[in-house]
Amino acid sequence: MTQVRFFAAAEEAAGAAERFIEASHLGALRATLSAQFPALAAILPKCSVLVDGARVDDSEPLPAGAVVDVLPPFAGG
Repeated sequence: MTQVRFFAAAEEAAGAAERFIEASHLGALRATLSAQFPALAAILPKCSVLVDGARVDDSEPLPAGAVVDVLPPFAGG
């Protein structure tokens, strides 16, 4: 199971600060999130997605116990 943490607008769209999702790689995780949470599907392409603190390609396998952070763009500076 992969722990997925949502921040700001992504948290609102997913309806929770975190969820546990089964997925073999990041692309599959993105597809599952989009299917389960239509409001998240609208913003997910704009979000930074980090696996254990690093950006990875969608084909990257998710290791057991991975933590994925979904960070929408933030305004301000």
